[in-house]
Amino acid sequence: MTIHITVTSDFICPWCFIGERRLAKAIQALPADTAVELKWRPFELNPDMRSEGLNRKTYRSLKFGSWERSQLMDAQTAVAARGDDIAFNYDAMEKTPNTFLAHRLMRLAEHHGLATEVARAVFSAYFEHGRDIGNVATLVDIATENGLDRQQTEAFLAGEEGVEEVRAAERDGQGRGVRSVPLFDIGGEIISGAQSVQTFTTALQRAMEQDDACTGGACSIG
Repeated sequence: MTIHITVTSDFICPWCFIGERRLAKAIQALPADTAVELKWRPFELNPDMRSEGLNRKTYRSLKFGSWERSQLMDAQTAVAARGDDIAFNYDAMEKTPNTFLAHRLMRLAEHHGLATEVARAVFSAYFEHGRDIGNVATLVDIATENGLDRQQTEAFLAGEEGVEEVRAAERDGQGRGVRSVPLFDIGGEIISGAQSVQTFTTALQRAMEQDDACTGGACSIG
């Protein structure tokens, strides 16, 4: 039995981080013999962000009208994530980064079967430790800390590998009407936003039931 899950997200989206943690909890509760194939798809909330990023206070103040409003929104996500094992550290975050390089890194991680580990590490690096995930050296360190080869990662990010793959995946998402993240496709059922662990659990159970109904090369109703 294999449940196929696709997660579309961006690494500067706190709700993407929260949603991933809740999905992970739901997956952990599955029967031990359940296989899960988890794929990550890119989405850039700021596709026009300059490559070096922008001072977070400046960017967020412009985007939301004031720094005070931005801080209020940060506080709301921190409260919402209570119980999700996330230690948001907004005070440590100096930049709003360009996330294209991080999405490119995911192509290399996926090739080596480490996409989920690297994705979780990138989220944590940014939201819990304030690391600049738009910086090549930072991404190389994160990749190395999570099983990828340092020299191979440096060479990958220094070249053009993965660029067209990310662009194509983004175009595909736009073509399918993806306008906000996180977005979870669990066995064909679409879940938008950082829903509860129970919501993910229910979707996983439905995916398992659907898998059970598909035997002998055909799928039957119910």
